[in-house]
Amino acid sequence: MTNQSVKIYEALNWASSFLKENNREEYAGELLLRHYAGLNRTSMLAMMRDELDREVWNHVQAAVKRHADGEPIQYIIGSEEFYGRRFEVNEHVLIPRPETEELVYGTLKRLDKLFPDAYDILLADIGTGSGAISVTLKLEKPDLQVTATDLSTNALQVARKNAGKLGAEVTFIQGDLLQPLILQQTRVDAVISNPPYIPISDQEWMSDIVTEHEPHMALFAGEDGLDLYRRFMNELPLVLKEKALVGFEIGAGQGEAVADLLKNTFPQADVEIVFDINGKDRMVFAEIS
Repeated sequence: MTNQSVKIYEALNWASSFLKENNREEYAGELLLRHYAGLNRTSMLAMMRDELDREVWNHVQAAVKRHADGEPIQYIIGSEEFYGRRFEVNEHVLIPRPETEELVYGTLKRLDKLFPDAYDILLADIGTGSGAISVTLKLEKPDLQVTATDLSTNALQVARKNAGKLGAEVTFIQGDLLQPLILQQTRVDAVISNPPYIPISDQEWMSDIVTEHEPHMALFAGEDGLDLYRRFMNELPLVLKEKALVGFEIGAGQGEAVADLLKNTFPQADVEIVFDINGKDRMVFAEIS
Protein backbone atom coordinates (compact mmCIF):
# COMPACT_ATOMS: atom_id res chain seq x y z
CA MET A 1 0.00 0.00 0.00
CA THR A 2 1.04 3.62 -0.41
CA ASN A 3 1.83 6.13 2.31
CA GLN A 4 -1.50 7.92 1.80
CA SER A 5 -3.94 8.14 4.71
CA VAL A 6 -5.75 4.92 5.56
CA LYS A 7 -8.46 4.02 7.97
CA ILE A 8 -7.72 1.47 10.71
CA TYR A 9 -9.91 -1.21 9.12
CA GLU A 10 -8.09 -0.75 5.80
CA ALA A 11 -4.71 -1.09 7.47
CA LEU A 12 -5.90 -4.22 9.28
CA ASN A 13 -7.24 -5.79 6.07
CA TRP A 14 -3.99 -5.06 4.25
CA ALA A 15 -1.82 -6.47 7.04
CA SER A 16 -3.88 -9.67 7.36
CA SER A 17 -3.95 -10.26 3.59
CA PHE A 18 -0.23 -9.56 3.18
CA LEU A 19 0.68 -12.01 5.95
CA LYS A 20 -1.70 -14.68 4.61
CA GLU A 21 -0.09 -14.39 1.16
CA ASN A 22 3.28 -14.95 2.83
CA ASN A 23 2.08 -18.00 4.82
CA ARG A 24 2.14 -16.23 8.17
CA GLU A 25 -0.58 -15.98 10.82
CA GLU A 26 -3.07 -13.27 9.83
CA TYR A 27 -3.68 -12.35 13.50
CA ALA A 28 -0.10 -11.06 13.71
CA GLY A 29 -1.24 -8.07 11.63
CA GLU A 30 -3.66 -7.02 14.35
CA LEU A 31 -1.02 -7.41 17.08
CA LEU A 32 1.44 -5.22 15.20
CA LEU A 33 -1.19 -2.60 14.35
CA ARG A 34 -2.34 -2.38 17.96
CA HIS A 35 1.24 -2.15 19.19
CA TYR A 36 2.22 0.79 17.00
CA ALA A 37 -1.15 2.54 17.35
CA GLY A 38 -1.13 2.07 21.14
CA LEU A 39 -4.58 0.46 21.13
CA ASN A 40 -6.11 -2.46 22.97
CA ARG A 41 -8.56 -4.69 21.10
CA THR A 42 -11.66 -2.89 22.38
CA SER A 43 -10.46 0.58 21.41
CA MET A 44 -9.27 -0.68 18.01
CA LEU A 45 -12.71 -2.15 17.24
CA ALA A 46 -14.39 1.10 18.32
CA MET A 47 -12.09 3.18 16.08
CA MET A 48 -12.14 1.03 12.93
CA ARG A 49 -13.25 3.95 10.71
CA ASP A 50 -10.77 6.43 12.18
CA GLU A 51 -7.76 7.43 10.14
CA LEU A 52 -4.43 5.98 11.18
CA ASP A 53 -1.62 8.42 11.87
CA ARG A 54 0.72 8.54 8.86
CA GLU A 55 3.84 7.74 10.89
CA VAL A 56 2.10 4.85 12.67
CA TRP A 57 1.00 3.48 9.30
CA ASN A 58 4.60 3.56 8.04
CA HIS A 59 5.75 1.65 11.13
CA VAL A 60 2.97 -0.93 10.71
CA GLN A 61 3.83 -1.59 7.07
CA ALA A 62 7.52 -2.02 7.84
CA ALA A 63 6.80 -4.32 10.79
CA VAL A 64 4.36 -6.49 8.82
CA LYS A 65 6.96 -6.93 6.07
CA ARG A 66 9.61 -7.88 8.66
CA HIS A 67 7.29 -10.52 10.09
CA ALA A 68 6.44 -11.79 6.61
CA ASP A 69 10.19 -12.27 6.12
CA GLY A 70 10.25 -14.46 9.24
CA GLU A 71 11.18 -12.15 12.11
CA PRO A 72 9.22 -13.09 15.27
CA ILE A 73 6.57 -10.59 16.35
CA GLN A 74 8.06 -10.50 19.85
CA TYR A 75 11.42 -9.29 18.53
CA ILE A 76 9.73 -6.63 16.40
CA ILE A 77 7.62 -5.40 19.32
CA GLY A 78 10.53 -5.95 21.71
CA SER A 79 8.64 -7.79 24.44
CA GLU A 80 6.56 -10.80 25.44
CA GLU A 81 4.19 -11.39 28.34
CA PHE A 82 5.12 -14.05 30.91
CA TYR A 83 3.24 -14.88 34.10
CA GLY A 84 1.28 -11.64 33.81
CA ARG A 85 4.35 -9.41 33.37
CA ARG A 86 5.97 -7.97 30.28
CA PHE A 87 9.57 -8.98 29.57
CA GLU A 88 11.87 -7.29 27.11
CA VAL A 89 13.23 -9.69 24.46
CA ASN A 90 15.60 -9.42 21.52
CA GLU A 91 17.55 -11.72 19.22
CA HIS A 92 19.96 -12.65 22.03
CA VAL A 93 17.32 -14.45 24.12
CA LEU A 94 14.72 -17.13 23.64
CA ILE A 95 11.15 -15.84 23.54
CA PRO A 96 9.40 -17.01 26.77
CA ARG A 97 6.75 -19.68 26.10
CA PRO A 98 3.51 -20.40 27.97
CA GLU A 99 4.80 -23.90 28.83
CA THR A 100 7.58 -22.35 30.89
CA GLU A 101 4.94 -20.63 33.04
CA GLU A 102 3.95 -24.13 34.08
CA LEU A 103 7.56 -24.83 35.14
CA VAL A 104 7.45 -21.72 37.35
CA TYR A 105 4.09 -22.69 38.83
CA GLY A 106 5.27 -26.24 39.53
CA THR A 107 8.46 -24.94 41.14
CA LEU A 108 6.61 -22.59 43.49
CA LYS A 109 4.23 -25.36 44.53
CA ARG A 110 7.08 -27.78 45.30
CA LEU A 111 9.18 -25.19 47.14
CA ASP A 112 6.27 -24.56 49.51
CA LYS A 113 5.91 -28.30 50.08
CA LEU A 114 9.61 -29.10 50.48
CA PHE A 115 10.56 -26.01 52.53
CA PRO A 116 7.34 -25.00 54.32
CA ASP A 117 9.00 -23.02 57.11
CA ALA A 118 12.25 -22.00 55.42
CA TYR A 119 13.32 -18.49 54.60
CA ASP A 120 16.33 -17.47 52.50
CA ILE A 121 16.06 -20.50 50.23
CA LEU A 122 18.89 -20.34 47.70
CA LEU A 123 17.65 -20.99 44.18
CA ALA A 124 19.63 -20.99 40.93
CA ASP A 125 18.08 -20.50 37.48
CA ILE A 126 20.53 -21.93 34.95
CA GLY A 127 20.52 -20.53 31.40
CA THR A 128 18.29 -17.64 32.38
CA GLY A 129 18.00 -15.97 28.96
CA SER A 130 15.55 -13.07 29.31
CA GLY A 131 15.35 -13.70 33.06
CA ALA A 132 11.70 -14.76 32.81
CA ILE A 133 12.08 -17.68 35.22
CA SER A 134 14.44 -16.11 37.78
CA VAL A 135 12.65 -12.74 37.91
CA THR A 136 9.20 -14.34 38.14
CA LEU A 137 10.23 -16.72 40.92
CA LYS A 138 11.73 -13.85 42.92
CA LEU A 139 8.64 -11.67 42.50
CA GLU A 140 6.21 -14.50 43.28
CA LYS A 141 8.22 -15.67 46.32
CA PRO A 142 10.18 -12.63 47.58
CA ASP A 143 11.98 -14.49 50.39
CA LEU A 144 13.88 -16.57 47.80
CA GLN A 145 17.55 -15.73 47.24
CA VAL A 146 17.82 -16.09 43.45
CA THR A 147 20.97 -16.44 41.37
CA ALA A 148 20.77 -16.73 37.58
CA THR A 149 23.50 -17.82 35.19
CA ASP A 150 23.92 -17.67 31.44
CA LEU A 151 26.78 -18.32 29.06
CA SER A 152 25.77 -15.31 26.93
CA THR A 153 26.75 -11.85 28.18
CA ASN A 154 24.20 -10.36 25.75
CA ALA A 155 21.43 -12.46 27.29
CA LEU A 156 22.47 -11.38 30.78
CA GLN A 157 22.17 -7.73 29.72
CA VAL A 158 18.54 -8.37 28.77
CA ALA A 159 17.88 -10.31 32.00
CA ARG A 160 19.40 -7.56 34.17
CA LYS A 161 17.26 -4.96 32.41
CA ASN A 162 14.10 -7.01 33.01
CA ALA A 163 14.97 -7.53 36.68
CA GLY A 164 15.58 -3.80 37.10
CA LYS A 165 12.37 -2.79 35.34
CA LEU A 166 10.24 -5.25 37.29
CA GLY A 167 11.95 -4.63 40.63
CA ALA A 168 13.37 -8.10 41.23
CA GLU A 169 16.58 -8.55 43.23
CA VAL A 170 18.37 -11.30 41.33
CA THR A 171 22.11 -11.97 41.21
CA PHE A 172 23.30 -12.59 37.63
CA ILE A 173 26.54 -14.42 36.86
CA GLN A 174 28.08 -15.14 33.46
CA GLY A 175 29.20 -18.73 33.02
CA ASP A 176 28.55 -22.19 31.62
CA LEU A 177 25.77 -24.15 33.34
CA LEU A 178 26.63 -24.67 37.04
CA GLN A 179 30.30 -23.74 36.70
CA PRO A 180 29.88 -20.27 38.33
CA LEU A 181 28.40 -21.91 41.45
CA ILE A 182 31.04 -24.66 41.49
CA LEU A 183 33.84 -22.07 41.25
CA GLN A 184 32.32 -20.11 44.15
CA GLN A 185 31.78 -23.36 46.10
CA THR A 186 28.16 -22.33 46.56
CA ARG A 187 25.53 -24.85 47.65
CA VAL A 188 21.89 -24.18 46.78
CA ASP A 189 18.49 -25.53 47.79
CA ALA A 190 17.03 -25.56 44.28
CA VAL A 191 18.19 -25.63 40.67
CA ILE A 192 15.66 -24.76 37.97
CA SER A 193 16.44 -24.73 34.27
CA ASN A 194 14.88 -24.53 30.83
CA PRO A 195 18.01 -25.60 28.93
CA PRO A 196 18.42 -26.17 25.19
CA TYR A 197 16.74 -29.54 24.48
CA ILE A 198 15.97 -29.72 20.76
CA PRO A 199 17.79 -32.41 18.72
CA ILE A 200 19.91 -30.88 15.93
CA SER A 201 18.02 -32.85 13.26
CA ASP A 202 14.71 -31.15 14.19
CA GLN A 203 15.95 -27.99 12.45
CA GLU A 204 14.81 -29.50 9.15
CA TRP A 205 11.10 -29.27 9.94
CA MET A 206 10.99 -26.36 12.40
CA SER A 207 9.57 -22.95 11.48
CA ASP A 208 12.06 -20.51 10.00
CA ILE A 209 10.69 -17.93 12.45
CA VAL A 210 12.46 -19.96 15.16
CA THR A 211 15.51 -21.37 13.37
CA GLU A 212 16.46 -18.20 11.51
CA HIS A 213 15.98 -15.76 14.40
CA GLU A 214 16.11 -17.26 17.90
CA PRO A 215 19.57 -18.02 19.34
CA HIS A 216 20.66 -21.57 18.45
CA MET A 217 22.69 -21.91 21.64
CA ALA A 218 19.38 -21.62 23.54
CA LEU A 219 17.60 -24.18 21.35
CA PHE A 220 19.71 -27.14 20.27
CA ALA A 221 21.54 -29.75 22.33
CA GLY A 222 23.18 -32.56 20.36
CA GLU A 223 21.80 -35.53 18.44
CA ASP A 224 19.06 -36.44 20.92
CA GLY A 225 18.62 -33.08 22.65
CA LEU A 226 19.82 -34.48 25.99
CA ASP A 227 23.42 -33.21 26.04
CA LEU A 228 22.80 -30.50 28.64
CA TYR A 229 20.85 -32.79 30.97
CA ARG A 230 23.79 -35.23 30.94
CA ARG A 231 26.15 -32.41 31.88
CA PHE A 232 23.80 -31.36 34.67
CA MET A 233 24.12 -34.84 36.20
CA ASN A 234 27.88 -34.35 36.58
CA GLU A 235 27.53 -30.86 38.07
CA LEU A 236 24.38 -31.01 40.24
CA PRO A 237 25.94 -33.13 43.04
CA LEU A 238 28.61 -30.44 43.42
CA VAL A 239 26.14 -27.61 44.12
CA LEU A 240 23.02 -29.08 45.74
CA LYS A 241 22.42 -29.24 49.47
CA GLU A 242 21.35 -32.57 50.99
CA LYS A 243 17.71 -31.54 50.78
CA ALA A 244 17.01 -29.95 47.41
CA LEU A 245 14.69 -29.45 44.46
CA VAL A 246 15.62 -29.82 40.78
CA GLY A 247 13.19 -28.70 38.07
CA PHE A 248 13.75 -29.02 34.33
CA GLU A 249 11.70 -28.08 31.31
CA ILE A 250 12.05 -30.78 28.67
CA GLY A 251 11.06 -31.47 25.08
CA ALA A 252 7.99 -33.60 24.42
CA GLY A 253 8.97 -37.27 24.60
CA GLN A 254 12.07 -36.71 26.73
CA GLY A 255 10.42 -37.28 30.12
CA GLU A 256 11.48 -40.88 30.73
CA ALA A 257 15.07 -40.28 29.60
CA VAL A 258 15.56 -37.19 31.81
CA ALA A 259 13.80 -38.86 34.76
CA ASP A 260 16.15 -41.86 34.43
CA LEU A 261 19.19 -39.56 34.44
CA LEU A 262 17.98 -37.95 37.68
CA LYS A 263 17.14 -41.32 39.30
CA ASN A 264 20.60 -42.67 38.48
CA THR A 265 22.29 -39.54 39.86
CA PHE A 266 20.05 -39.23 42.95
CA PRO A 267 18.75 -42.74 43.80
CA GLN A 268 17.01 -41.38 46.93
CA ALA A 269 15.09 -38.68 45.04
CA ASP A 270 11.37 -38.56 44.37
CA VAL A 271 11.34 -37.97 40.59
CA GLU A 272 8.16 -36.89 38.80
CA ILE A 273 7.36 -36.34 35.11
CA VAL A 274 4.74 -33.58 34.71
CA PHE A 275 2.58 -33.08 31.63
CA ASP A 276 1.69 -29.61 30.34
CA ILE A 277 -1.73 -28.19 29.52
CA ASN A 278 -1.49 -29.78 26.04
CA GLY A 279 -0.91 -33.25 27.49
CA LYS A 280 2.80 -33.42 26.58
CA ASP A 281 5.55 -34.42 29.01
CA ARG A 282 7.09 -30.99 29.62
CA MET A 283 8.72 -30.95 33.07
CA VAL A 284 10.69 -33.26 35.30
CA PHE A 285 11.05 -32.51 39.02
CA ALA A 286 13.29 -34.25 41.51
CA GLU A 287 12.73 -33.75 45.23
CA ILE A 288 15.89 -34.82 47.06
CA SER A 289 15.82 -35.35 50.81
